[in-house]
Amino acid sequence: MTVHAVWFTAPRAVEIRPVPAPEPADLLVRTLYSGISAGTELLAYRGELNPDTERDETLSALADGGFTYPFQYGYSCVGLVEQGTLEGRTVFSFHPHQDRFAAAADDVVVLPDHLDPRLGTMFPLVETALQLSLDAGPVFGETVVVLGLGAIGLLTSLLLTRAGAHVVAAEPRDARRALAGSLGLPTAHPDELADRVGDGVSLLVETSGAPTALATGLALLRHEGTALVGSWYGTKPVPLPLGEHFHRRRLTIRSSQVSTIPYAAQGRWTNARRREAARDLLDALPLRDLATTEFPFEDAAEAYATLDRGDAGVLHVALRYK
Repeated sequence: MTVHAVWFTAPRAVEIRPVPAPEPADLLVRTLYSGISAGTELLAYRGELNPDTERDETLSALADGGFTYPFQYGYSCVGLVEQGTLEGRTVFSFHPHQDRFAAAADDVVVLPDHLDPRLGTMFPLVETALQLSLDAGPVFGETVVVLGLGAIGLLTSLLLTRAGAHVVAAEPRDARRALAGSLGLPTAHPDELADRVGDGVSLLVETSGAPTALATGLALLRHEGTALVGSWYGTKPVPLPLGEHFHRRRLTIRSSQVSTIPYAAQGRWTNARRREAARDLLDALPLRDLATTEFPFEDAAEAYATLDRGDAGVLHVALRYK
């Protein structure tokens, strides 16, 4: 069996290389689509991660190694099980981009038969947005500012709206604001936020990945407000004005991360329950509107370059396999 995978070989350089055939496991999966993350994965592509940064040890396919070139990365494969107990089913796996791979049955998420596998590549984005909405706490009737309308920001805004929040979704790019507006979200350019929120908000959710966004966002928080940070900035410095609004208003800056369940929620939530909830949300969210761009697996280098450039209209990029 000839197997090929995407390798990150240098900053802003990827190649498709042959790799050893998968070791025997519960399942042999033939990949149909794999999604490219515009967050952590794009940092890896750009060389904006510390090479010694540990990978997510909760994901078995990523547990080994760091980010020293060359390396494999990615965590959003959807494929058809060719051998094993789930033969014939379409599954999601947190696995790097590869045209065939082996997986343990407990490590995959079985997708609904009717779901377009292309949309299944957004499962980890939905799960991340779900965790952000859970970390936000009770938001019914509250005005919440979301900074950044990439896929995570859009999905988080939609879930917070479902929870009863009055979301103001901020994004500098016109096309992304237009998409959010078509999905029923009130939007604003970041420069308009101070006028839109008046005396400020109790919660701001930062998903833009831009190092300057959090600094300007702190000024929007009222007394004892919270900035919930979903962005991972990698090696990019994030200067914060902690001598002004932060100090006087007793503000809180808190991170949200999907690898673990917060201690306070562990009596109610587990990874398994959250993944089940995220799978159910695949049918409830307008994922097709977010699935803007796809490339053949062989054109992976152009797929990454397109996402890196931030081409107009590009939101979520996936690789399509034969």
